[in-house]
Amino acid sequence: MPQPTTVLTVQPKKMSKQAQLVELHMLNTGIRLDMRYATANNFMHRPLYKQPRCLLRAIVAEQLSQVQSDLEADGLGLKVYDCYRPLSVQKQMWKLVPNDRFVANPATGSRHNRGSAVDVTLVDRQGNELLMPTAFDDFTEQAATDYDGASSLAKQNRQRLQDAMAKHGFTPLITEWWHFDAANWSQFPLLDVPLETAL
Repeated sequence: MPQPTTVLTVQPKKMSKQAQLVELHMLNTGIRLDMRYATANNFMHRPLYKQPRCLLRAIVAEQLSQVQSDLEADGLGLKVYDCYRPLSVQKQMWKLVPNDRFVANPATGSRHNRGSAVDVTLVDRQGNELLMPTAFDDFTEQAATDYDGASSLAKQNRQRLQDAMAKHGFTPLITEWWHFDAANWSQFPLLDVPLETAL
């Protein structure tokens, strides 16, 4: 049985600057946002967020901004699909897909619930997504980071994304090419603060 997890329902008052949730676009406007869970274009087929906001721990947002700066030098950039996710939303996802290969069990929580994970892809200068092995939220073996059956270009783009993220401390989730955890995720508690009231 997993141990009970402490969940913060309000933003802690005494928190280091690096641990505070921040709005990614306040730090870097070059990163494109496509917040899927604020729309019906997701595996739940309905909006789960009231607002399309990307919130992250400040240190994680800074690291992601560094990834963006590196990519811009090569004419590329990031597009973000999901950032901080309230634990209450995690519970809704688990109810539909109780498979911890693709959806974290809310009993232990997701890195997203800690504000220390992102779902991202690569885009060109015009904002067009680069070819990847699958679309976002594809719960098949083709989405795995070691899937070898994709086209050469898709595998090349997947590796380029992994390399860019790894340079700044992000670790990929083996089952989802788009999901990356910040290296310092474990220092942050789970949160269940609605996006519209988080800051």
